[in-house]
Amino acid sequence: MRWDNLAENATSTRDAALFGTDAVTTRTFDTPEFRGITFHEIRARSIVNRVPGASRMPFEWTVNPYRGCTHACVYCFARKTHSYLDLDTGLGFDSQIVVKINAPALLRRQLASRQWQGAHIAMGTNVDCYQRAEGRYRLMPGIIAALRDHANPFSILTKGTLILRDLELLRQAAQVTDVGVSVSVGFTDQELWRTVEPGTPSPERRLDAVRTLTDSGIGCGVLMAPVIPFLGDSADQLRATVRAIAASGATSVTPLVLHLRPGAREWFMAWLREHHAYLVPRYERLYAEGAYAPKWYQRRITRQVHELADEFGIGPAGRAGRRTPAPERVDVTPEPGPTQLTLL
Repeated sequence: MRWDNLAENATSTRDAALFGTDAVTTRTFDTPEFRGITFHEIRARSIVNRVPGASRMPFEWTVNPYRGCTHACVYCFARKTHSYLDLDTGLGFDSQIVVKINAPALLRRQLASRQWQGAHIAMGTNVDCYQRAEGRYRLMPGIIAALRDHANPFSILTKGTLILRDLELLRQAAQVTDVGVSVSVGFTDQELWRTVEPGTPSPERRLDAVRTLTDSGIGCGVLMAPVIPFLGDSADQLRATVRAIAASGATSVTPLVLHLRPGAREWFMAWLREHHAYLVPRYERLYAEGAYAPKWYQRRITRQVHELADEFGIGPAGRAGRRTPAPERVDVTPEPGPTQLTLL
């Protein structure tokens, strides 16, 4: 197993040294929610990562306290990242979870650096920071507290309802900086959810979380992602999903069509052959040019979702007349002395 560039004491980005057994602690927990999952606890040397310039992402910096994800979404584009550590991108991605146990303390140190200019930090953009592991390791409270104490703007994207545990911290942070929260709900079809996102909370529970966040003064948008061709893109499915999103009180809905990058593509296509073999030729044609569906298909889905959003009152026109209530002001003065926090 290769851990270069993750070590707190690594000497060179070109080194291909493996961690010794004293640098990585591997744990398993004999509880139902973690059965079959292995956690590799490491002490990272860096936690704020610059997004490559060629990326399509609308942000420059990210924090990812975990690698691998127990949500086990068959389409997850982050699967390829497991290969960098010589870990399997299929079942291994779902069950071999890397935990950067020093993430909160390391982030606090980096935010205090004179070199840091207070840029926006996005979280949940690689793997979900509110996956099941977070319930045990509790890294996000320390991460949010560090961002709050430095008034550093940030955003979170998640499929995990565990974010509600940190609602008060989010409210505090929103008093001193820009905080963006989005929940990912690509469809409300129960059968599709159970097969392609087996480790996630149900779409209904996620939308309940949207309602709770919004009612608490944390405006929450929905990333309608992914829209899965031929399985979740019928007119009726899109209408049902946008209707449910609107009913949740979401501040916006943004559709994103499934993309299949290397690593994710192989795993998703294997799943497709097993469960919907008749669709394989259609997918091979639709994604013949690469990881993204053709522009005409993306535009069609975007147009349909935007029209439905307008119909249900969460398009631009509907949002103009609504105001998101601000959370009441709270005291966010940091406690004196260093804060020692652990976990990703």
